[in-house]
Amino acid sequence: MSKNGVSRRYFFQGSLLAGAVPLGGFGSVASLRALGYRSPNEKLNIAGIGAGGKGYTDLMGCKSENIVALADPDEERGARGFKEFPKATRYKDFRQMLDKELNNIDAVTVSTPDHVHGMAAMWAMSRGKHVYCQKPLTRTVWEAGELAKGAAKYGVATQMGNQGYSNEGVRQCAEIIWSGEIGQVKEVHAWTNRPVKYWPQGPDVDPKPGPVPSTLDWDLWLGPAAARPFSPAYAPRTWRGFPDFGCGAIGDMACHIMGTPNMALRLGAPESVECIKQVGKGPHTFPQQAVIRFDFPARGAMGPVKVFWHDGLSEFPQFEGIPKGELIGDKDVNGSLFIGEKGMVTTGCYGERTRLMPDARMKDYKMPAQSLTRSPGHYHDWIRAAKGGEPACSNFSVAGPFVQWMLLGVIAMKFEGKLEWDAAKGRFSNNNEANRHLRPTFRKGWDFV
Repeated sequence: MSKNGVSRRYFFQGSLLAGAVPLGGFGSVASLRALGYRSPNEKLNIAGIGAGGKGYTDLMGCKSENIVALADPDEERGARGFKEFPKATRYKDFRQMLDKELNNIDAVTVSTPDHVHGMAAMWAMSRGKHVYCQKPLTRTVWEAGELAKGAAKYGVATQMGNQGYSNEGVRQCAEIIWSGEIGQVKEVHAWTNRPVKYWPQGPDVDPKPGPVPSTLDWDLWLGPAAARPFSPAYAPRTWRGFPDFGCGAIGDMACHIMGTPNMALRLGAPESVECIKQVGKGPHTFPQQAVIRFDFPARGAMGPVKVFWHDGLSEFPQFEGIPKGELIGDKDVNGSLFIGEKGMVTTGCYGERTRLMPDARMKDYKMPAQSLTRSPGHYHDWIRAAKGGEPACSNFSVAGPFVQWMLLGVIAMKFEGKLEWDAAKGRFSNNNEANRHLRPTFRKGWDFV
């Protein structure tokens, strides 16, 4: 403790907090209160793009509001949402819904396969609608940047569906690290068992054509993706392993698991990314297992850090200095570990069970004083923002840059060696072929805006 009563620990934490969270909350967006938004007691009229599967979950998260319209190209897949909200007007084509319901809706949930996220969200925002978009925010790096710019341009409230960003444990992890308890973080490991048992991926997957189900409009399901025959390998649930539609295990789980490192370490953009291991690479899908390394430069008081993503794991990873059996994320083998100069912190998939490692260090440990605001819940965070409250914690000014660096790992799986990232120019400096994967090609009639 110094003579004036200010500790070295305070200076360490204070320097890390500088710029960590803007004064208005999470993300730098225009003041929503100045835009004539609704009273907190007045309900929003919400339309859902995607009514089944995750779409149903998202709609239920917003059921305190008015669900007035639903669009889903698959009658069978969307049946659960249609049944739950029978008064909502039904559509197959979300473009038609957004045009016809323009004056009837205030906000939109986007819960589709990854390849439709960016276009659907931009169509809604450009029409002045608040948007809740499932993770990953987009399928490509360019789209994520465009959505971040679009949210600011149109002045709407936004949120990506990585609910862990709203959890208590994520904030606790950030506060532990900012307190200086484990010193400078040098290395982070994040892991998942996906795609194990969740969807087929690897050399044995061959999307053979088949008859289109009578309940599915295949052309609408394809949306902006290139035309091709229907295959039961794609829809309705197993699209995620195919690069034209999904982002593999990274797209499924990294927005959750690496959300904690993104917040706690204020990661920004990496200097390089490299896929250092692949197992079971196939001609049509992502590999069965991959390890990807991201190298981040120093950020203010935080030094350089290596972040490793491990997917396709069949058992819990083991690390030096942690007794076997202690490092447990959750039942699906998802979690992260921060390795600092003076210790380690671990979290589960959504920030649950945040604690120092090994467990013995938690016996007499007291959590630092709270320096981050707590969330009222991921959906309500967005609804509150849409009614004039502070920006949601994973609004597109936060989610866009996060997803951009995360999706660099998707591209890294396609190439040998390290890819050097030039964040200022938004391109790889050493691989022109890799740059071709930064931006999608949109099918005629499915323009981005």
